[in-house]
Amino acid sequence: MSYHFNAHGKKLLAKGHMISDEDARMLEIEELSQVWVTEVGEDEISEDEAVREVAREIGCGSLSVRLAAGGRANIFATEKCCVLVDHDFLRHVNYSAKVVIATLPNFSHAIIGQRVGTVKSTPFAVLKSDLELVISMVRQNGPVLQALPIRTPRMAVLYTDLANAARARELFEKIIRRRLERLGITASFALSSLEEEGVLVRSLQHLLRVKPTFIVIASTTALAGPGDVVGRAMLRAGCRIERFLAPVDPGTLLLLGYKDDIPIVSAPGCFRSSQANVLDFVLPPMLARYRMSAWDLACLGHGGLLISQTVHARKAMHAVAACSSVPG
Repeated sequence: MSYHFNAHGKKLLAKGHMISDEDARMLEIEELSQVWVTEVGEDEISEDEAVREVAREIGCGSLSVRLAAGGRANIFATEKCCVLVDHDFLRHVNYSAKVVIATLPNFSHAIIGQRVGTVKSTPFAVLKSDLELVISMVRQNGPVLQALPIRTPRMAVLYTDLANAARARELFEKIIRRRLERLGITASFALSSLEEEGVLVRSLQHLLRVKPTFIVIASTTALAGPGDVVGRAMLRAGCRIERFLAPVDPGTLLLLGYKDDIPIVSAPGCFRSSQANVLDFVLPPMLARYRMSAWDLACLGHGGLLISQTVHARKAMHAVAACSSVPG
């Protein structure tokens, strides 16, 4: 039914409210003799039932579903997790169906109780055939939304510098600690190393022996590619290089490799500041032990322009103003 108000403007019944005997008595007391109602047809399902069923089907992992007013079901994280979203499939579902789904961005970090998705239907009712279409799409494709739990991760940091093994740690440790605190973790292991191939190999081998969840290399220099000293050391330590270059700014010079199931990532320049950079994309999935592929990194370009958006917009406006003031 639609909204109804008493003579003083107070809302008595919300849109979509199921009228009970008690509601009927209240309407009689308020001297409302007529109300607009909608009946659910035999070929339809109520909005609450529809969104509840869709919300339960589209997600998996550490998730719970709770109904909200107005034909909406909210999806919450039940523990600290990394949210994975099949955004191509999400677009397809949202285009095809009479329900729409909104989620956090792919690879988002979520804490317990945080809303990570919501499902909204057309008002009052959904055709059963439309609901069946959505459910069949999800069952054929797999979930739109996954919540991979983050449980007791063990992060290792290798600080490296060309001349002074302790210098990188002095420069970066506080910044790394602040970034990790936002994720609710601390570094379990840390080493400082000269940025020489043989020394780096031994340092990586030492960290790999303690079986961390992942290793980050915090270097004071920017590598030129996998053939640079850091990449060569990773190869000699038994790593397979997954990807060099990420479509994220800051963080384009990211290098990702794997030693068995342990990811090792170098992200030059990203440890100098706690501002948004490529680490915000790669840390949550690594914490959840998700194996990021070269394709995963390649997909980060949409939304990957992170660098000083406000500052650059202001500079662009100044440039346009300067050009428009030049006589034609």
